[in-house]
Amino acid sequence: MTARGLSYDEALEAVLAMVQEQRTPVAHVPLERALGCALAEDIRSRIALPPWDNSGMDGYAVLRSDVLGASEQTPRTLPVIGTSLAGADPTALPWVQKGTAVRIMTGAPMPPGADAVIRVEDTDGGSEQVMVRGDRDAQGRGNIRPRGEDIQVGALVFSAGTTLRAAHLGVLASIGTATVPVHQLPRVTIVSSGDELVLLDRFDEVESGQRIVSSSHYSLPALLRAAGADVRVAPLVPDTLQDLSTALTQALDDGCDLLVTTGGVSVGAHDYARDALEAIGGTQHFWRARIRPGGPIGTGMVRNTPWIGLPGNPVSTLVTATLFAWPLLRSLGGHDMVHAMRVPVRLTQDVETAAPLTYFVRVVVEPNASGQLEATPAGAQGSNLLRIMALANALLVVPESCNRAGTGDVCEAILLPDAPPLTSRAMSVASPAPQS
Repeated sequence: MTARGLSYDEALEAVLAMVQEQRTPVAHVPLERALGCALAEDIRSRIALPPWDNSGMDGYAVLRSDVLGASEQTPRTLPVIGTSLAGADPTALPWVQKGTAVRIMTGAPMPPGADAVIRVEDTDGGSEQVMVRGDRDAQGRGNIRPRGEDIQVGALVFSAGTTLRAAHLGVLASIGTATVPVHQLPRVTIVSSGDELVLLDRFDEVESGQRIVSSSHYSLPALLRAAGADVRVAPLVPDTLQDLSTALTQALDDGCDLLVTTGGVSVGAHDYARDALEAIGGTQHFWRARIRPGGPIGTGMVRNTPWIGLPGNPVSTLVTATLFAWPLLRSLGGHDMVHAMRVPVRLTQDVETAAPLTYFVRVVVEPNASGQLEATPAGAQGSNLLRIMALANALLVVPESCNRAGTGDVCEAILLPDAPPLTSRAMSVASPAPQS
């Protein structure tokens, strides 16, 4: 590594190399607890879905040939020989023979013989006999949902590595998967150091001007939980080598799949993260990347556990956690989709950078009137301005080879993975914070 550090791509590659093919253990969990986990095995279906031909409409099951040509002027009248309700036994339904009809409800099994469903709106709704006044439903599929249309018996439903969302749980329930093989959530322990930091229970010291709130104590665990991690946050640690070494040792003794520190990773007189790692037998991989915010970032291994040392400034903490800790956790957790989505965006303002580094500019990305994605800086870009990070939904990537991106230029943006979906929003992204 050069004195200037690794490039962003080199740093990301090095972070992911720490876990390579390593994955968290497999657990068989109740379906209700599988949301957000990654499948550890392929899932195949023992049944067809739907399990039988069924109706897509409320109406009447008929033979197509009996209703072709039906209209308001030339209706067709058929005797109704039975009813098929949702949940009916398909083997107990009457056979639809030529010149007959069976009343049927949406989702109900098709009676044998019928090859179309005439929706009730095209009939008089009769119960003993029905007058059919149109033949539009005798064309095409005839409002029939065929057996196995969604899933065939033995079909691959979801492959290993799939991240389970709400719809996945519904599908798995439909095919009888009550217990799901998933990768366990990676266990993360966060250790933060800083003599100036307090938690909210000591906010009176903040109001008196003596301390500042450790905002990362609240924001960073939330981000990592959104990545699919089981997060433990250690008590705040004073800025001494002994205290930090002890805290790291305790975190490892308690067990974790990833050790994360915030603060103390730079080259200041009281930055002890790297020294503490070495003091407890760890090996450092790299400690600087050519990025902003977040250049001072450390990685290494200790007791076969990967370590990421994030910078202490609140925005730098979240940006580097998004860029490096998020994909590492997704990889550890067995997810196929490891990286946050990247999209091309058109700039609405000039963006200038001050040094040959890869800049990650906090921006709001939203579609314009024609549907093209546009990016607008969310405000000033200081690494202490956490509100601007909260307003942003993406990081605009300005490569180190470029010191200016102009209005109208098309660049790449990394969508913040815990941000809401892209929408058109009526907001002033650069509006000043309310004044007290």
